[in-house]
Amino acid sequence: MPRETIVQKISSTGIVAVIRADNGEILADVTQALIEGGVTAIEVTFTVPKAHKVLEYVADRFGDQIQLGAGTVLDAETARIAILAGAEFIVSPIVDLPTIEISHRYDKAMMAGALTPTEVVQAWQAGSDVVKIFPSDLTGPSYLKSLKGPLPQVRMMPTGGVNLDTAESFLKAGACALGVGGSLVEKSAIESGNLDRIRDLAQQYVEIVQRFRAQ
Repeated sequence: MPRETIVQKISSTGIVAVIRADNGEILADVTQALIEGGVTAIEVTFTVPKAHKVLEYVADRFGDQIQLGAGTVLDAETARIAILAGAEFIVSPIVDLPTIEISHRYDKAMMAGALTPTEVVQAWQAGSDVVKIFPSDLTGPSYLKSLKGPLPQVRMMPTGGVNLDTAESFLKAGACALGVGGSLVEKSAIESGNLDRIRDLAQQYVEIVQRFRAQ
């Protein structure tokens, strides 16, 4: 799938579920719950051992039902491993030019991480399809709004500090999508196997996006 199509799909749903999981079967169950709740963009972080195996398992199981991404990718080598395992988009907390280049070589979407205006522009000029504003829990929606003022052309996705209370404010500030971790994919829900909880949270986030865009 072309990278621009991936970006459009992610922007359309408006939510990227950020998941840390080292077990493919558990991640598959969580992914199914997210799909049922309306969230189809799944970011698997590469902060756990054998993350590429987990990614591969989920990619084989769900295929085009989801937009599958790899997160916390710090270099081009890791990006390539993730892409070969099935990742359709790559997310990084930093701006690393070789990572952007190799993602585009495989026609995969790239979301480089930035915080300051200079970093945001560097990421955008380097070809980052969406700029991940990170860590947004330190800055909040008002900071994103300030960034969007002089940079309206840059697609931005805040990650960190996004929860049910702040989601709409981030959207109002100009976010094209929201990266949501533990406040959507709760650790306690995963550990207890409470998939209904994850499904319900997914529905709540999707409803916030839909309600905002319908205004």
